[in-house]
Amino acid sequence: MMIRCVAVDDEHLSLDLLVNNISKIPFLKLVGTAKNTLDVIEILQKEQVDLIFLDIQMPGLSGMQLAANLKSRTRVIFLTAFNQYALESYSVNAIDYLVKPVSFERFLEACMKALDVFSGKSTKSVLPEHQSPVALPKFLFVHVEYNVVKIAIDDMLLIEGFKEYVKIHLFSQKRPVITRMSMKLLEEKLAPFEFLRIHKSYIVSLTRVDAIHKSFVKLGELEVPVSEHYKELLMQRVSWNNIL
Repeated sequence: MMIRCVAVDDEHLSLDLLVNNISKIPFLKLVGTAKNTLDVIEILQKEQVDLIFLDIQMPGLSGMQLAANLKSRTRVIFLTAFNQYALESYSVNAIDYLVKPVSFERFLEACMKALDVFSGKSTKSVLPEHQSPVALPKFLFVHVEYNVVKIAIDDMLLIEGFKEYVKIHLFSQKRPVITRMSMKLLEEKLAPFEFLRIHKSYIVSLTRVDAIHKSFVKLGELEVPVSEHYKELLMQRVSWNNIL
């Protein structure tokens, strides 16, 4: 059988190496390459794709966020320089998780696992050795003044960044929680969940978005600006059910 695959990496040399490795596997057919996740979405609209070789830290929509929204017909093998996302990869049904630099032998091993999955010999996702699946956390702990405060993920409306701090606006209370943390770090922590950056200073919970207008989104009575840079990404995310 042939497995139709896509190679995704925002680094030119890494992408070239990945494409070269794919060319050596007789049961893989490369149907597209991409340097960002929006290009992957375009490929998925045009091609039948069985397997995506996917980096995690990508411009805009992360590889983990993309994988979380794929339909079951398309599976993922992650290739990343970071090992801290290994357990999260289990939650998106990844076939394997490879940490760069990846030897060809390790790459071939992951491809053989994919072949077993698509031939019906295995339906399991594969974690790195000695890892066990765990449930994703339902809350975060953040420092607030001299205390450590627990915040439920599903209580979060939006995150507003200013200087070295963020304001976490909650559904359950009017007063936001203010903590010293970068927007980038919080965006990474929320990657497996339904959160999206729509502005340099704002991350919103997509499950709390009531309406999308030209230049802002509404979350209840709140109006949050959407920058031009993130508009296309926002529309792609809210259109998942129609395009995949």
